[in-house]
Amino acid sequence: MACDFTRERALRARGFLFVAGVDEAGRGPLAGPVVAAAVILPDEFELDGLNDSKKVAPKKREALHAALTAQAEVHWAVGEASVGEIDRLNILRATHLAMARALDALPRKPDHALVDGLPVRGLPVEHTALVGGDALSLSIAAASIIAKVTRDRLMTDLDAQYPRYGFARHKGYGVREHLEALRNHGPCPVHRRTFQPVAQTQIAFQAAC
Repeated sequence: MACDFTRERALRARGFLFVAGVDEAGRGPLAGPVVAAAVILPDEFELDGLNDSKKVAPKKREALHAALTAQAEVHWAVGEASVGEIDRLNILRATHLAMARALDALPRKPDHALVDGLPVRGLPVEHTALVGGDALSLSIAAASIIAKVTRDRLMTDLDAQYPRYGFARHKGYGVREHLEALRNHGPCPVHRRTFQPVAQTQIAFQAAC
């Protein structure tokens, strides 16, 4: 199925005039925050190449992010849950918290939200969950682009603070380079201590020291 406005139009026909797309980036990595974005697109919005961020090359994502955030008629916001919140709450609840924060931060309150994935607890507006929604809804696709680019930039900033780990290259995911750095240096303050590879490495690193 195409990524289009079908679901937004159906909701607007039911009286939900301002429909926000919501998506997250960063549930799987071993380090860094989880970031969510909420986006309300205007009627009949068009942007060439807008799609699920996982299907878009990094340079194209940056261009789409610039185009989305430069348009006054596009309402958007991001929300984060910190590493501490991830470790305290668990990644699912922290992701839901980031989504709620993104919706709360929108300059215009939405009437309804389309959320990528399964139903979410604690959102400030009524929502419809769409599995694979970032490839179905343009609003969710826009949110996926903004969330992904925002988080990638945050991880690049963290790379400057903790250069041993290669965050700018792998964005905190558990690739070989990252796991080797964890084994050699142990976790840093932005690692998720409750994630098993980090917890195991921390124990091993402490024992070796």
